[in-house]
Amino acid sequence: MKRDRKGLSLLFWLFSSLITLFPIYWMFVVSAKSRVELFGAPTFLIKSFFSENYWATLTNTSFQGYMFNSIVIATSNALLVTTLSLFATYALSRYKLSGKENIFFWTITNRMAPPAAFLLPLFLLYTQVFVVGDWKMFDTRIGLILLYCVFNLPFAIWTMRGVVDAIPQELDEAAFVDGASTWQVILHVILPLARPGLAVTGILTWVFAWNEYLFAATLTSVHARTITTGLAEFVTVTGTNWGQMAATAMLTLIPAIIFLSLVQKHIVAGLTFGAVKG
Repeated sequence: MKRDRKGLSLLFWLFSSLITLFPIYWMFVVSAKSRVELFGAPTFLIKSFFSENYWATLTNTSFQGYMFNSIVIATSNALLVTTLSLFATYALSRYKLSGKENIFFWTITNRMAPPAAFLLPLFLLYTQVFVVGDWKMFDTRIGLILLYCVFNLPFAIWTMRGVVDAIPQELDEAAFVDGASTWQVILHVILPLARPGLAVTGILTWVFAWNEYLFAATLTSVHARTITTGLAEFVTVTGTNWGQMAATAMLTLIPAIIFLSLVQKHIVAGLTFGAVKG
């Protein structure tokens, strides 16, 4: 019976993995074909690798700019959000504030409304209100970084709440008795223990910022456009360059894979950290 259950479990996860990875494989197959092969008889195999799709993308200065913008915006957003969420969660967890639970609930309300509901007011703010001389928040990296913080910070605070609550408050009190300040407690006591949770929070916020399309397409035009908006440029009135679009999409996976590989050892620990309050 145990062997049968293990076999069924293995088959289930194998089937689930195939379903999950098949779109990526199919995207790779499309990226490795020429236009003639793409519009020919469909096949799941690659007869000959058409490297021109990747070469045209890598040598495209627009693609390089989009990739650089995405890396800067996503990384800066993840660092800023994780830092602010740690401080905010520590304050809400350790200090006796009236209406603390209401504050926690209020922070998540920004994630409840559909993002499209914020498009018009944000567009007007970025083009008409947040203007200093000739400088506007519109089409700037800092504009997208701060905007993504508005939506990712509430999620990060809720994610970090269980992490900070699971750290015994007696550790803080012991550090205070030894003469440590609040900043020293956060940096030398809370931060090392909350590192797995911070890693998971950073991963999720980074991925959210990396994949975001709606605000990036609306609030940028030239200088701050991200790679997700660059993919849409392959769809034109004369047709769609499926090969280069798929090659670009495959290349956009590389930074995400590298980022995830650097922090993967913290993922499992971070997902379970705080599940049981210590």
